[in-house]
Amino acid sequence: QVQLVESGGGLVQPGGSLRLSCAASGSIFSIDMMGWYRQAPGKERELVARIISGGSTDYLDSVKGRFTISRDNAKNMVYLQMNSLKPEDTAVYYCRAQVNSGYLSRPYWGQGTQVTVSS
Repeated sequence: QVQLVESGGGLVQPGGSLRLSCAASGSIFSIDMMGWYRQAPGKERELVARIISGGSTDYLDSVKGRFTISRDNAKNMVYLQMNSLKPEDTAVYYCRAQVNSGYLSRPYWGQGTQVTVSS
């Protein structure tokens, strides 16, 4: 079994910054992709940013230039540095990882962390 635990959410004023962290633990041989998704009330969950094991990244257009995703492969961790936050960034942010356990590859989700951008 694999667990993903997020941290770093909270309340921040517009223009502020937050750094989200996600730690993966358990039966992990390797992790192909790690990413951050978000879901605002009444909206579908959307991909915010993802990073593959080789380091390539993809971002939601609305966060390009403001958010940066990074990962520490040795620690099985992924981070999301969020700068210049806007009220429309308010959502529950979820970590996702495509984990290889040696005999099986499947996605896992964290429990989510709330990010609220408000004055």
